[in-house]
Amino acid sequence: MSVTFCSFACMKCPESHYANTEKKHCLQKAVIFLDHKDPLGMSLTITALCFSVLTTVVLGLFVKHRDTPIVKANNKTLSYILLITLTVCFLCSLLFIGHPNTTTCILQQITFGGAFTVALATVLAKAITVIIAFKVTFPRKMVRWLIISKAPNLIIPICTLIHLVLCGIWLGTSPPFLDKDAHAEHGHIILVCNKGSDFAFYGILGYLCSLALGSYTVAFLSRNLPGTFNEAKFLSFSMLVFFCVWLTFLPVLHSTKGKVMVAMEVFSILASSAALLGFIFVPKCYIILVRPDKNSVHHIRKRPHSRSNNPLEN
Repeated sequence: MSVTFCSFACMKCPESHYANTEKKHCLQKAVIFLDHKDPLGMSLTITALCFSVLTTVVLGLFVKHRDTPIVKANNKTLSYILLITLTVCFLCSLLFIGHPNTTTCILQQITFGGAFTVALATVLAKAITVIIAFKVTFPRKMVRWLIISKAPNLIIPICTLIHLVLCGIWLGTSPPFLDKDAHAEHGHIILVCNKGSDFAFYGILGYLCSLALGSYTVAFLSRNLPGTFNEAKFLSFSMLVFFCVWLTFLPVLHSTKGKVMVAMEVFSILASSAALLGFIFVPKCYIILVRPDKNSVHHIRKRPHSRSNNPLEN
């Protein structure tokens, strides 16, 4: 602890102050956090806003071309849900930037976990839909029923409900709260959001990674199935990048403190969301905008097995 010397006695400086170089006075510590005005915070904010606008543009593009084969073949409802959720994922990173308080500390984890749960559950539903659409081992009537009834879409509310239960347990036992670190940096008090229960945080993160791993496994197994617009390969690549990003984040979380730790969490959110957007939707946007000749019924009919094996296109 810093000590101030005087002519009569020594006096310890309170935690909110530090001693000057002459050890004669206590100076007020500066309060710091990942601010929007900082170069790092500003760059992350701009990146998040740009990606959210880009995702909105892609959503508009899909809505405009909703009657084209490439949008219809990959379950346009799930595509809409995924694009809206990705927009929320990009925007939720803004909760980590700026002056934190108890409300934002709680919203950070709930919004982050909820948005990614819906996104990953949607990818899982899309991967299962691909298998249902192309697997010849399923009876034709069953395939029709599963697709018309949209049974794979039930995965989204089920996974979301599981996440809500986990969040309820977290908030009911040891919720996140605003914390102050007065010892990490000399002369500064760092405002950070304490996650409350590390076990609950890693439980949510493990749940997300298990969804990503499940989606990757299902998509990987269906990567070689026939079809003009089989997106299984793109789904598996996006899940692989997502899994790698958060697996890399764990050791960084333990080796950094303060603003750098928060910035790395924001970066992980942006990187994993960008992977989903890039791998899943950029190839489709390329065909819609640059190669419209491939986005036609005539092109599908020229490809062997494309029409007969993909009930989603019928």
